[in-house]
Amino acid sequence: MRVFLDTNVIVAAVATRGLCADVFRETLARHDLVASEDLLSEIQMVLPDKLGVPAEIANEVVALLRESAHLSEPAWTIDLSIKDRADQGLISAAIEARVELFVTGDRELLDLKSLGKMEIVSPRAFWERIRGKARD
Repeated sequence: MRVFLDTNVIVAAVATRGLCADVFRETLARHDLVASEDLLSEIQMVLPDKLGVPAEIANEVVALLRESAHLSEPAWTIDLSIKDRADQGLISAAIEARVELFVTGDRELLDLKSLGKMEIVSPRAFWERIRGKARD
């Protein structure tokens, strides 16, 4: 499955142990992770600036994503009524890459539920879905 993890999911995965870390590991191990340059730039900025993560670790996370993810760029052909223009770019890049699931903790994006064939789900909903399939 093609999966795009929003910045907040990846940052939480790096900053804490728990659900987002599990989602990140599962996606890297068993799914096609999609990212964009905008996402990588946000991660590079947010980890040190907002969480105090050393720059070397932020660089390692970005390098891991560059190595592991399929990079997609936004087409900017969608116009969503959301506050954060950066989120619109991430959504557009995900749509361009024909992502099946966009995983985010952002309530405004979660309220969209889906765009075309792409579902927008929380980390918990993603985890429950893949764990349910693992049991089938």
